[in-house]
Amino acid sequence: MIRVFTSYPTFQVFLGVVVAAAITLILTPFWIRTLKRDHIGQQVRAEGPKTHYVKQGTPTMGGVVMLLAATIATLLFGSGTAEMWTLLLATLLMGACGLVDDADKVIHSRSLGLTPHAKLIWQFSVAIIFCLVAVNCLHVPPTIEFPFIATLDLGVLTTTIGGIQIPWLYVIFVVILVAGFSNAVNLTDGLDGLAAGTVMVVMVVMAMIAYRSDLLDASIFAGALAGCCIGFLWFNCFRADIFMGDTGSLALGGALGCLAVVTKTEIVSLIIGGLFVMEALSVILQVVHYRRTHKRLFLMAPLHHHFEKKGWGESKVVIRFWIISGTFAAVGFFLYFANSMVGVV
Repeated sequence: MIRVFTSYPTFQVFLGVVVAAAITLILTPFWIRTLKRDHIGQQVRAEGPKTHYVKQGTPTMGGVVMLLAATIATLLFGSGTAEMWTLLLATLLMGACGLVDDADKVIHSRSLGLTPHAKLIWQFSVAIIFCLVAVNCLHVPPTIEFPFIATLDLGVLTTTIGGIQIPWLYVIFVVILVAGFSNAVNLTDGLDGLAAGTVMVVMVVMAMIAYRSDLLDASIFAGALAGCCIGFLWFNCFRADIFMGDTGSLALGGALGCLAVVTKTEIVSLIIGGLFVMEALSVILQVVHYRRTHKRLFLMAPLHHHFEKKGWGESKVVIRFWIISGTFAAVGFFLYFANSMVGVV
């Protein structure tokens, strides 16, 4: 019955969004009750804003339901291409890293979770495997395109081992991109509805880009991720009944990086996901500036906490950041679309 829709690819993407949203809406209340029963809740940073102390104990790991919903929707409406399985497995592996991190926080009743080194090793490993599969199985060229400027070949230093091509420069770039986005979305997930809302916007744009690139399964996958964010926002908006945790944020960020590679929008994705880049840069700048001057550049990092410290209400910060994210996404899509039209002409 589902295969009837294969004649209507745009409707397949739409169904991916709707079904993922519906599954998330249906399953999340049961997941919340389960987490409350087992006393699995968020551990709030002691140095964070005082207004966040009331969030202590709020159920977390909502990303489990989100990933389940996105996986089911993708499998239902996707056609099982190599792109679909590669994107799905890479995302789930990133989610597994977040799940272990969340579980460690809950078990030890602390906000730190896995050590930074352990988390990075996991993320780098997933990104390396994903890159090698993308190049050797999906035939993704080891290049990055700067819209209207040039295409940079990062495959100039390539080694072939056992029939597997290893374009070293491109592998390094993809590792930084995928792990960077994974951690950037994780840093953004600090206010009710912030990460879910901004990722939703970004994934809608990535779904459109994938569709225009004739990558239907990738478009369905991105649409399903947008859908699970929509469903999750019902429970995650201020005041949140549940948080997605690292299970969700690390997976969603990793998925964005992987989609950028498959659709060959590595550079444009940095604009589309510009809000996540801003959040990550705010942390880096804060650390570097403090080490040099022993003074804080921002009142608190990531950037959304800076505005909280300035007196903005949580909902005001979230909505304004949604607007900023939407603007970045629109500009990025315009650059992609305009550049592709120039290529056609």
